[in-house]
Amino acid sequence: MQHGSTIWRLVFALGILVISCTDTAVVDKNVAIADNTWHYDDQPRLTAHITDTGQRYNIYLNLRHTPDYRYSNIFLLVHQSGPGIKDTTERFELRLAAPDGRWLGRSTGSMYAHQELIRQNIHFPDTGLYHFIIEQNMRENPLREVADVGLRVEPVAR
Repeated sequence: MQHGSTIWRLVFALGILVISCTDTAVVDKNVAIADNTWHYDDQPRLTAHITDTGQRYNIYLNLRHTPDYRYSNIFLLVHQSGPGIKDTTERFELRLAAPDGRWLGRSTGSMYAHQELIRQNIHFPDTGLYHFIIEQNMRENPLREVADVGLRVEPVAR
């Protein structure tokens, strides 16, 4: 009987661990860039469904590129619209490489993944769908060797 009780305690503990590790992001999505070639008019659109106006959120930009990407940074425009807010456009620079040329992102095989916090502890004034459009804002068009771009919106721990 003691052995069976130990197994149930272990199963219970593992269940609690799995539940506590659940990702709480409202959206965490990346959009593939066809042929790793990002044109100005290719503007991925992502939507976050906000249901809790009392919650604060962090917003991250996600980007993956190949080792053949030619620059140490990238400029992006993020357009945001939604209920209760004025449509906005913000320009962000993501540093992708150190001054010595080493890539700063996590290496995942033949790709480098970056995630950068762009808005911290923000409040959405109303429930509903908030839309984000991401546009490359470099001088080169098309911009080569960018694999995908995306957005993560996650609640701030209370």
